[in-house]
Amino acid sequence: MGVTIKRCLIALIFSAAIISKMSSCAPKVKNGYSKERGFEGNISLSGAFALYPLVVIWSEDFKKDHPNVRFNISAGGAGKGIADVLTGMVDIGLVSRDLHPQEIKKGAVPIIVAKDAVICTLNPDNPNYDALLKRGLTKDELAGIFIDRRYKTWKQIDPRFTADPINVYVRSDAAGAAETWAKFFDHKQEDLQGVGIFGDPGIAQAIKDDKYGIGFNNINYVYNLKSDKVFDRIDVLPLDLNKNGQVDPDEQFYGTLSALTEAVATGKYPAPPARDLTFVTHNKTESLLLKEFITYVLQPQAQSKLLENGYVPLSQTLIKEELNKL
Repeated sequence: MGVTIKRCLIALIFSAAIISKMSSCAPKVKNGYSKERGFEGNISLSGAFALYPLVVIWSEDFKKDHPNVRFNISAGGAGKGIADVLTGMVDIGLVSRDLHPQEIKKGAVPIIVAKDAVICTLNPDNPNYDALLKRGLTKDELAGIFIDRRYKTWKQIDPRFTADPINVYVRSDAAGAAETWAKFFDHKQEDLQGVGIFGDPGIAQAIKDDKYGIGFNNINYVYNLKSDKVFDRIDVLPLDLNKNGQVDPDEQFYGTLSALTEAVATGKYPAPPARDLTFVTHNKTESLLLKEFITYVLQPQAQSKLLENGYVPLSQTLIKEELNKL
């Protein structure tokens, strides 16, 4: 037994000597940067489904200039992103809603990187589809569907509609889209009523499968980026913003993705449900690598990717404000 332990100790000392030798030869990396190799290391991000596609694009572009950087990106909802970053599970939380006061107290630091919107969705096979596109629904009528459930059939909203049921789909996970949609009605996510579905893709699929369904989605899960039009079997239910019982020409900006993102950028589409998309770090980051990546996504090259991918770029004034947080 004594001989075995002695051999283990000798092996351990020998291994330590090798590691020490290797370490002395390796370039010194401080916060993800070394003079010899430039930026290197791992960046982990998790959170909002809304930000996930954009972060994948940004990470691939960033790696072209910094090949020694590796990314680990996962989508699980804004609530997961906040929880992960505050517990040190990831470097950056992807968040698509306003931060709660208690999250800020725990050290959450938000940096706005883009804008988008949550939109009301329905199935084109709904027997009231044509009438709904012309009429739209007011904020109060939508609250009667999603909050207090005073409307259980389409006919209860308008006698011209059919008496078919309104099947409501909401998010089951802690989600920025749900929080933003609820905020449109001055409520919180837990006040939304309906069948809980996990994730943005889940709600989109539920709407496609149910001609009486109504829900809400991030823009990118409704519009096809290549065609600039909505995907098959899902469409946007317009908002009757001035409450006059019809969708006026200045309220009709859902025909193409380009028209909708312009409406978000100009404020024609209200906020909420338009919203900021943010990177959240735990306290002010000291990592040179994280600072470099966040700075990159706020530069013209990265911001130029937004419109073509269904997002709205930030103004130069806002970009300067966000860069000052680093």
